[in-house]
Amino acid sequence: MYQMRINLSLKYIISTIIILVVVMGITLIVISKRQERLILAQTEMQAKALFQQVVITRRWIADHGGVFVEKLPWVKQNPYLPGSLIRDEKGKRYVKENPAMVTKQLSQYAQKEGLYLFHITSLKLLNPENAPDAFEKKALQDFETKNLKDSSRVEKIGGSYYFRYIAPLYVEKACLPCHDKQGYKVGDIRGAISVSVPMDYAFNVINSDRKYMLYGGIVTVTLLIAVLFMTTRRLVISPINRIRTLMFKFAKDGNPDVPVLATNDELEDLSRAFVNMTKSISDYHSCLKDKINAATEELTIKNESLLKLNKTKSNFIANISHELRTPLTSIKGAMDYLSVRLAMHKKDNEEDLKVFFEVIKKNAERLIRLVNNVLDYERIELGELEMHFKEINLKNVFDEVITGFRPISEEKKVSIELKAEDVTVHADEDRIKQALTNLLSNALNFSPEASNIIVTLNEADGYANAGVEDSGCGITESEREMIFRQFYSKGVKNGTGLGLAICKGIIEAHNGDIGVKTVEGKGSRFWFTIPKTRKEALLNEKTRTCSR
Repeated sequence: MYQMRINLSLKYIISTIIILVVVMGITLIVISKRQERLILAQTEMQAKALFQQVVITRRWIADHGGVFVEKLPWVKQNPYLPGSLIRDEKGKRYVKENPAMVTKQLSQYAQKEGLYLFHITSLKLLNPENAPDAFEKKALQDFETKNLKDSSRVEKIGGSYYFRYIAPLYVEKACLPCHDKQGYKVGDIRGAISVSVPMDYAFNVINSDRKYMLYGGIVTVTLLIAVLFMTTRRLVISPINRIRTLMFKFAKDGNPDVPVLATNDELEDLSRAFVNMTKSISDYHSCLKDKINAATEELTIKNESLLKLNKTKSNFIANISHELRTPLTSIKGAMDYLSVRLAMHKKDNEEDLKVFFEVIKKNAERLIRLVNNVLDYERIELGELEMHFKEINLKNVFDEVITGFRPISEEKKVSIELKAEDVTVHADEDRIKQALTNLLSNALNFSPEASNIIVTLNEADGYANAGVEDSGCGITESEREMIFRQFYSKGVKNGTGLGLAICKGIIEAHNGDIGVKTVEGKGSRFWFTIPKTRKEALLNEKTRTCSR
């Protein structure tokens, strides 16, 4: 999975921006909310002051029994006050106004000036014009049921926002002449006055301040990031980059002459530690190189000595084998001649001599086989094994080899069964016979009496496949890797340990494979495969070379 690589400078910038933006954002939000609450608190104080001013004005009017004002054209007579219209000596008319009328007219004046609104209302109305709206009605109900002292909220009225404040009006002694018939007494809630203060200007100020704070925050964050980046780049990033460059240079050139960065801080300590490390690595590398050169020189001398000894050994074995084979061949020939002559003179006193001559003959043959095996293995080991390829019928070869083993197998009461197809291959007939002879000899040595040996032969995918299966004791897991090695012998007194090693060499000389499948205590099956044609053999050899 691909992972994007981000350098240290970019990581630092991103981390700093995130931290500063979060901190600045939280700060701006807190300040903005604090300012909004402060403005709302100031507006509430203003509304309460207006409320108290209206209440004081009403109380003054009530204490004086109302006020008379000149009857102007727009001034209406209060129908709820008897004797509310009077004339002076000059004929001017005056209208008596109670606190409610004065409150209403003052509200109209304030509304015209666009300053604020206030409205007197009650749940027990005398004047329908004073009917409460939804906010006022709920507040009046809460005043009577929950004993609230006041209520406030921000509300949108006619497309503009207002801060609305309402507080109850209590019946005072001066109010009883007008409201005595309604059953009020001093201290009862007569109604309430709601004050509405415009908030559009306040909200505009809040929004404007938020914009200025946002712009100021962006500028502050930008300046802080720039200052921090330049400072960090000079004090941290640049020295780290120089140390990294020195590391890459040392890794490429291996030159230990690396300078120490003079920063008077932890980066200087890091640089000094790296310089010390380069010197230690260089010294260790030099020491290791000297040891490797010395070990290589010593191994070269020993290898040359071993090659000489191996060549001497091979020459000695070849010479002694030739020297042994010549007299042994002569001995065997003499024994054959004497055996024939003794067979022609059948005298009783000569039967013992015939037995001893047979013993001498068999041992001479065994010595010849031993010498031949030693010579063949030396040739295989030196890569000088002579091969004479020709087209042969493997089934006929197998028949011939098995026929040669009939006397031995019948003597041991072991049957040899051949299950073979007609398979024609390009191979060395004598070497194939030698390999099969070694495999059959092993199978007979390890097969119990009255058992079977099955020899199979077939072809598949351009290869001849052969197998020799016995019913012996099988091979343990630990022995399977060693049976094809030289001089390894398993429980055979007269074995040299070269038979299977020679088989392996012969099969590999045909560019084939050899192996064993076995179950301990139930027998073994040795198998080998060889290419049918030299073309397949050469292709197989080329593939092996490439794989190596």
